Amino acid sequence: MNIALVILAAGKGTRMNSDLPKVLHPLAGAPLLVHAMQTGRSLAPAATVVVAGHGADRVRAAALSYDATTTIIDQEEQLGTGHAALQARAPLKVFDGTVIVLFGDTPFVRPETLAAMIEARGTHDLVVLGFEAADPGRYGRLILEGEALTRIVEFKDASEAERAITLCNSGVLACDATLLFDLLGGLGNDNAAGEYYLTDIVALARTRALTATVVRCDEAETLGINTRAELAGAEAAFQTRARLEAFEDGVTMPAPDTVHFAFDTVIGRDTFIEPNVVFGPGVTVESGATIRAFSHLEGCHVAQGSIVGPYARLRPGTELNENVRVGNFVEVKNARVGPGTKINHLSYIGDATLGAQTNVGAGTITCNYDGVMKHHTHIGDEVFIGSNTMLVAPVQVGDRAMTGSGSVITSDVEPEALALSRAPQIEKPGMATKLFSILKAKKAQQQRGS
Repeated sequence: MNIALVILAAGKGTRMNSDLPKVLHPLAGAPLLVHAMQTGRSLAPAATVVVAGHGADRVRAAALSYDATTTIIDQEEQLGTGHAALQARAPLKVFDGTVIVLFGDTPFVRPETLAAMIEARGTHDLVVLGFEAADPGRYGRLILEGEALTRIVEFKDASEAERAITLCNSGVLACDATLLFDLLGGLGNDNAAGEYYLTDIVALARTRALTATVVRCDEAETLGINTRAELAGAEAAFQTRARLEAFEDGVTMPAPDTVHFAFDTVIGRDTFIEPNVVFGPGVTVESGATIRAFSHLEGCHVAQGSIVGPYARLRPGTELNENVRVGNFVEVKNARVGPGTKINHLSYIGDATLGAQTNVGAGTITCNYDGVMKHHTHIGDEVFIGSNTMLVAPVQVGDRAMTGSGSVITSDVEPEALALSRAPQIEKPGMATKLFSILKAKKAQQQRGS
């Protein structure tokens, strides 16, 4: 079935008490909006339309950074969810298929649930996603006759009998595109809020003898984020689910509550993750790797058998090949590190390529920035970089070469050569004793004066 997504993301989110649009608040390293887009992407949609309002420019930038093919429409006046969904009519005017309406502040709807809605669309004109609420509160209620959905009533417009119903509306729905926009165009705003409710299309569809039904999901999938407390609860829920999935995938975590995943983290089986590890967006760790305590990884790839940390930082663009070791207080950024290479202590490797079986000594720095431009360092295979070496990029060190400890390397080093760059050591016999005597006398004089 041909699918298009319409994601409603125009709300200001007043209860967030924030200048940031509600749908851009981060959950597991990505805006709430991106979570909705990620779920919808599982259906391989032919088109995705995001309806923005408050902070539209920022919403547009976030959506396009995740999927550059997304169409962004501004809802200049916020006149309700029905009015918001209607804004997608123009960009989908030639689309022939089913539209699924999602919400940018509802991040947990599962791809399997959307697939069930698509299946139900095969036999019904309109499909609504519902859930049995433990505490129905102010949710809209789904009114059924048998399995047929007759209407959705908002809490503020519901009778006492209707408020006693526990089957609630998530807001997510699926409908043929032409029919959806036809129904939306026929909505009125004769209700307590004076708004055009998306939910009213069910009753309108029934007046035309069209069929509507409900697909049920777990209440946890429908969690909408309206406050910072709810956002924190959603983060906790995401992390709990991600940790359980990691266990099921064969990952070992002795202290799982201290490990934090991003929305797109991929971890291979038999990986060992020590306590207090944080994964930012864009991380893939292959099977059999070890991520040691207090490490932070973002935008990087770690191949099998590699060991990272403790206290290591891998920044975007880092690519570690098999059996690499990146040790304590090492930072790597935008660098490719060859198989078996070791960077074990107190080093910064940025904008660089390192070959296989190379050893980088403690305190080594690739000096990649000249104040305006970034420059590249290339280190070959089986190179020994002595401790406290400064590699002033752009520079190349050939295969099986060596740099002496404390060297500042400003020009290329030939393969198998030894490069040294140090000031000569000067020794003055007895001078240390004389200096200490002078300093102690000066200190004693200062103390008498005070």
